[in-house]
Amino acid sequence: MYYLVAVLPDRIKAEAAYSALEKEGLPMEQVAILGRGYKSADEYGLIDPNEEAGKQAKLMATWLIPFGFVGGFIFNAITGLSIVSWAGDFGNHFIGGFFGAIAGAMGSVFVGGGVGLMFRSGEALPYRNRLNAGKYLVVVKGSESLTRRATSIIRPFEPENIQGYAEPGSV
Repeated sequence: MYYLVAVLPDRIKAEAAYSALEKEGLPMEQVAILGRGYKSADEYGLIDPNEEAGKQAKLMATWLIPFGFVGGFIFNAITGLSIVSWAGDFGNHFIGGFFGAIAGAMGSVFVGGGVGLMFRSGEALPYRNRLNAGKYLVVVKGSESLTRRATSIIRPFEPENIQGYAEPGSV
């Protein structure tokens, strides 16, 4: 499946581009307008990267924190490190496990996508940001030839940005 996403500055241009696509005979069930008064990003199915990163970090934390605790406990038991002298052997093993759990939590944040969630690095939300700024998206999904045809129809409307995407596995 291929996607064509055109960013248009206002509703008038978006509707005009949509009408031109309709006039040229494109299947309208494969064309959508996103923006105020039309579908939202969530309704269309644009994935929020921050939401996905949070889910991934939580999922990884459910496994990494317990494994980190067990690993820290066993490491301390094997090495016999005395972290706090008054805690005794079991207390030191437990403290080692606690430090292992902290390392597991850090791993879930760094590997699970939490860093991008905290610092909003890169181009995480380009289309959502444009929708929030009052722009409109015209999205065409279908075959490669359909998206190429749609590109030539939309170009005269001078979109701010026009981008084609191939769904993974469709190429």
